[in-house]
Amino acid sequence: MKIKILPLLGFLALTACNKLDLNPLSYGSSETWYSTASEIDMSLNGLYKDAFWSTDADDWTDDLIYRDVLTAITGATINGQTDFVNTLWTNSYKAISRTNTILANVDKVAGTIPDATLNKFKAEARFVRAAQYSTLIAHFGDVVYFTEVMTLEESFALSQTPKATILKAIYDDYDFATANLPVSYGSNELKRATKGAALAMKARIALYMGDFAVARDAAKACIDMGNYSLYTDFSTLFLSKTKNSAETIFALPRSVVLKVTLGGCQDYINRNAGGWGAKFPTWELFCAFLCKDGLPIDESPLFDPHSPFKNRDPRCTATIVEFQTPHLDFIYQPHPDSLKVLKISTNTRVDNKDTRSVAQYASYNALLWKKGIDGDWLLNSFQPEPDKIIIRYADVLLIYAEAKIELGEIDQTVPDAINKVRARAYKVSATQTSLYPAVTSTAKTELRKIVRVERHMEFALEGIRYMDLIRWKLAAKVLNIPNYNMLDPADLRTKVVKPGLWFFPQVPEIDDDGVADFAPMYSAGLVKRGAIRNFDATKQYLWPIPSKEVLINTNLKQNSGY
Repeated sequence: MKIKILPLLGFLALTACNKLDLNPLSYGSSETWYSTASEIDMSLNGLYKDAFWSTDADDWTDDLIYRDVLTAITGATINGQTDFVNTLWTNSYKAISRTNTILANVDKVAGTIPDATLNKFKAEARFVRAAQYSTLIAHFGDVVYFTEVMTLEESFALSQTPKATILKAIYDDYDFATANLPVSYGSNELKRATKGAALAMKARIALYMGDFAVARDAAKACIDMGNYSLYTDFSTLFLSKTKNSAETIFALPRSVVLKVTLGGCQDYINRNAGGWGAKFPTWELFCAFLCKDGLPIDESPLFDPHSPFKNRDPRCTATIVEFQTPHLDFIYQPHPDSLKVLKISTNTRVDNKDTRSVAQYASYNALLWKKGIDGDWLLNSFQPEPDKIIIRYADVLLIYAEAKIELGEIDQTVPDAINKVRARAYKVSATQTSLYPAVTSTAKTELRKIVRVERHMEFALEGIRYMDLIRWKLAAKVLNIPNYNMLDPADLRTKVVKPGLWFFPQVPEIDDDGVADFAPMYSAGLVKRGAIRNFDATKQYLWPIPSKEVLINTNLKQNSGY
């Protein structure tokens, strides 16, 4: 099909009503295209493009650092020309325009297919539209809202709609999707939107918007379906070989054959294995993992800074590579005196490129990502194919718990939901409370802290942390704290290793928000300060409207501070 697209504002220059010119042999037309169920189905398939399902970057948060490079968010330089601002806006409206076009034409097949199939088509489009508007209001606040195919002239009359109004429309779309989408599809079909996905995504945006009653009810309805369960092994859930698990509620499949893979992987792979080790977990994330007694590292007698991975929540070593353990065919050891390291497959000792004593650009803070990473990441020119998980069951359980906490409706279902997620990390049942640090508190303040820490441990490197920091209003705190790294090798040997310490020369204090304080170590000359993050709380809790949109359409109002 040759698609001629009419503009709407600036973004609709790419996305509008998909008006098709007729050419009988090689081109389609909007007058003829949506005339069969298969044509509608093909159009719906196009809504599952990877570009339409962006996730927030982890280097916008306190979880990941790219050497000492700041982003437009962590450097407070975000503006209306920032690339990811424009990309998110454009792709979201492109998808919205396509859903509106499908919905405007889908009734052409009415009478030729069962009503249930027709409503499923509509529900699928409305699910996607709701997801796109959810992303927009979460990042931009009030945005342009439209549900019809429109002309260029009509588009320039549009202005922003209050996000509260859009939120109600999002709920309507999700409710229609819930009522008309199937519970599941056949194993050989494309992974598509389902009833559970509509409930889960509704719960998520309601939580983000502070609409806790709706979040509670949608999450509870998803749980009560009984269609999802936690995958038994957290450490293998995110691998390429784990496809479409029972925990996955909505995801996009990746495939080497179809050339849809996870890119940028070398930044996460250690240098011994052929990567760059350039994007690594922060010390803040490392310190967020509780000890096995359920206490933070500054309170637990189990924590030993000489062996900081020991006695930690299992998600710590499932997320971050433990020192002196096998990883991608090498023993990972970033110690400054470990100039040689074992290559497992050949049982030989080779130059250790994972220590900065040998390779200057090895991980600056000695940490390395492990979550979801295995030997498959080294294949096909570093193009693995794990599922792109948009939302999973653990998130729904914690959404339910948090919503209930914020509503002050604390009953046994709240710790039960948290404990299911926590117990899975220990590979035990939630009822086996002697085998993991089960949550027993019923105090609102303590439970709020617990569920926030649980989310931090559970969802690292999944694009979840950014919106958590935004909605909890913690971004201004954690993103105005400097990043800290190890000393350079010579100083590290003299000031840390020689006195009998390694890696963490002291135990950092963890505050009530789960944030570690490394300033005393820095003042003592035991760690090195890296990039100094900056987050402008006067404006950055919302993104700017893309500048080109404001210039093209005088009805649009730029967000405050931009």
